[in-house]
Amino acid sequence: MAARIDYHVFISSPWAYLGSERFAAMAKKYGAEVKIVAMAPLSIFDATGGLPLAKRSQQRQDYRFVELERWRTHLGIELNLRPKGFPTNETTAGKLVTAARETYGNDRAIALAHAMMRGLWAEERDIANADDLKAIITGNGCDAAKLFAMIETPDLVAEYERGTQQAVAAGAFGAPFYIVEGERFWGQDRLDFVERKLASLA
Repeated sequence: MAARIDYHVFISSPWAYLGSERFAAMAKKYGAEVKIVAMAPLSIFDATGGLPLAKRSQQRQDYRFVELERWRTHLGIELNLRPKGFPTNETTAGKLVTAARETYGNDRAIALAHAMMRGLWAEERDIANADDLKAIITGNGCDAAKLFAMIETPDLVAEYERGTQQAVAAGAFGAPFYIVEGERFWGQDRLDFVERKLASLA
């Protein structure tokens, strides 16, 4: 029986970007059934006691750059430490990923989310800009007009909000957050433990 993973992300998270392709490959390797959930960062922080980056101490903000530099070098992943499109409002991007999941399924929604993350962190795209988002969506073989129409519907908005609420209820408080058969793992630096869990279930 395939392991079930709830994969919670912030589309604007560099940490989610750093782990995105590794996680997708890992899930495929073990035949896991993955549901991607695009969360609303501020709602998550408000509900769980977190702080958006701008409200964190200078020491924490400075150390974030140290860790990002370490991880991009270690993983060999292209990542701009100070992209022009960050910080950003990722609400539209998150809704679009939700719409893609509902329309095309989880695998294609995961690929689209990664493309948005890469657009922000490696390609100087603005994931709050409709034209940039449409280009990313089209480049991933999805119907941009259809997805943009969907995110204006009450049902899709409710589904996006429900994803964040369910994430909080399940114990998520940041991103990326992986829940494998009920066991929680926070951060792309926990992917080794995610793989151990998947191996134990195989």
